[in-house]
Amino acid sequence: MPETLPDLFAADGVLFDLDGVLTPTAEVHMRAWKAVFDEVFERWDITPAYSDEDYFDFVDGKKRYDGVASLMRSRNVEVPWGAVDDPPEADTICGIGNRKNAAFAVSLRGEGIAPFPGSLALIERLQAAGIPLGVVSSSKNAEEVLAAAGIRSFFRVVVDGVVAERDHLASKPAPDMFRAGAEALGVDPAHSVAVEDATSGAASAAAAGFATVVGVDRGTGADSLRAAGATFVVDDLDAFVTSSHSDSRSDSDSDSEETA
Repeated sequence: MPETLPDLFAADGVLFDLDGVLTPTAEVHMRAWKAVFDEVFERWDITPAYSDEDYFDFVDGKKRYDGVASLMRSRNVEVPWGAVDDPPEADTICGIGNRKNAAFAVSLRGEGIAPFPGSLALIERLQAAGIPLGVVSSSKNAEEVLAAAGIRSFFRVVVDGVVAERDHLASKPAPDMFRAGAEALGVDPAHSVAVEDATSGAASAAAAGFATVVGVDRGTGADSLRAAGATFVVDDLDAFVTSSHSDSRSDSDSDSEETA
């Protein structure tokens, strides 16, 4: 029997991760990380070789430099942290992170980005229903990605890597970023929904007190998302567009308009 989905249209607010949830930029991030880590691992003779599993286990959902540090620790390799303004060629945590960001920026600006159709349909319906929406992303590129995808106007609040650095918010899976997102949106996490595709993000939202955490399985794995704190898992957000909840809300809205 299919899982009964939560009613997002009854939530105080909905906070979305960006990469892999709203836009397919997770794939762009993955390619950029792989190019950078393949080069670093080969040059430094680090084994085992970098893999997609490493991305999901150590990098996905975390702030850029924390992801680099986490992966290097997994190989017992100590790298100086450096500084945020390190040049991309610097062999520091920050330098490697900046190298990846340069590769990501070239790809994003060259190829562009579009939102997932199901995600766009959902945020359109939620906005029309008056549900406050926000984005909680570890990426420092969130504003650029949202603008490039043409969906920035849907969100009242964006808590991203830039905000996290400015406000000294700990990286996911700590609760800081989702908690800050709820506070900025003015909603109670216990009556709101968080939507994530990464285990670190699902854990962050659960720790921040979100009773409903929707996991979007774009490759992380449903079991892994549930183990991290997701209370529901879907393959795509179009599941909510075609659910009885959204249909019934739309019907009731239409009835109200006709009798007004």
